[in-house]
Amino acid sequence: MIYPATQTNIQKAAQALKQGNVVAFPTETVYGLGANALNAMAVAKIFEIKQRPFFDPLIVHVSSLEMVKYIVSYLPDMALQCIKTFWPGPLTIVLPKKNVIPDIVTAGLDTVAVRMPSHHVAQQLIEHAGVPIAAPSANPFGYLSPTTAYHVEKQLGNKVDIILDGGQSPVGVESTIIKIEKDSVTLLRHGGIPVEDIEAVAGEVSLIRHTQVEAPGQLPYHYAPTTKIVLVKDVSNIPDDSSSGMILYKKSDISFKNIHVMYLSDNGDLRQAAANLFACLHALDAMKLSVIYVEEIPDVGLGQAIMDRLKKAQARHR
Repeated sequence: MIYPATQTNIQKAAQALKQGNVVAFPTETVYGLGANALNAMAVAKIFEIKQRPFFDPLIVHVSSLEMVKYIVSYLPDMALQCIKTFWPGPLTIVLPKKNVIPDIVTAGLDTVAVRMPSHHVAQQLIEHAGVPIAAPSANPFGYLSPTTAYHVEKQLGNKVDIILDGGQSPVGVESTIIKIEKDSVTLLRHGGIPVEDIEAVAGEVSLIRHTQVEAPGQLPYHYAPTTKIVLVKDVSNIPDDSSSGMILYKKSDISFKNIHVMYLSDNGDLRQAAANLFACLHALDAMKLSVIYVEEIPDVGLGQAIMDRLKKAQARHR
C-alpha cells in the first residue's frame, strides 16, 4: 500500500523495519526494497519478494559515517576522500565488511557495498530505524527499476505492506559502484556518478572483466521490461508501426504518425535522460507492444550508465 512520506508514515515504516519487515522507499536513484541489514531473516524476505538469486549481493544504505564504521572493517583514505566528495549521493563503495553484516547481504563475500542516499525520505527512514538498510531496487529481479511509488505497487502489488511515496526519483538510474582497495579504485557498475567525476578525485579508475558477482547489476540480463528492446543508431529507418514503441534521446524533427514515441530529454541533457529512462520504459512496456526501439545515447558521462542499462535490457531477449 502506498503511503505519503509524512513524518508519521516514515516512523511507521521505520518501526516495520525494526520488527523485521520489508518496506519500499524512495532514493534519489530508484525506489528501494529495504530490510534491516543486520537481520538475516528480514533480508531473506527481500530475495523472496524479488525472486532474486542469492549470489547477487545487496547494497547497504547508511545515514552517517559512524554507521559505515559499524559495518566496515577498514576504511582506506581513498574511500574517505570519495565519501567526503560524493556522499550523500549515488555512489556505492565496496569495502571489507565486519561480521555484523550477515552473509546473505553480501552473497558470502568478505566485502559489503555501502552508500549514503541523498533523498531526505531515505535519510530520515534510516535515522528513525537506527540500523543500516539493505535495499536493492523495489521490483521483481531482472525487471525495470521503479522510479515512482506507483511503479513499485504495479510490479510488487501486495507483497509489500508499506510503500513510502516521495515523488519521482530525480537521478533515475542506479548508483555507480566502485571497489576500493588501498589506493586502487575499480569500477563495478556505471551509474549516477560519472566515472570522470570519480577520477577527478581518486585518479585512474580501473575497468575489469568480472570473474564473480561483486555488486548488484553485474549479471548480463538485468533491468529488462517484458517487451523486446532493440537499440538503434539511426531512427529514421524504423518502421512506422502502431505495434511498436520508440524512445528518442532528445526531441527531433523526425515525424512519426503511428509508432508510439517518447523522449528522454528536451535537448540532449544526460541528467534529464537518466531521470526519465525507467519511466519511459515502464510506460511503453505497459502498452503490450511487440518491440521498443531505443535510440543509442552518447557513451560518455551518465550516458555510460544509461547505455549499460539498455544493453542489459536488450540482452534479455536475445
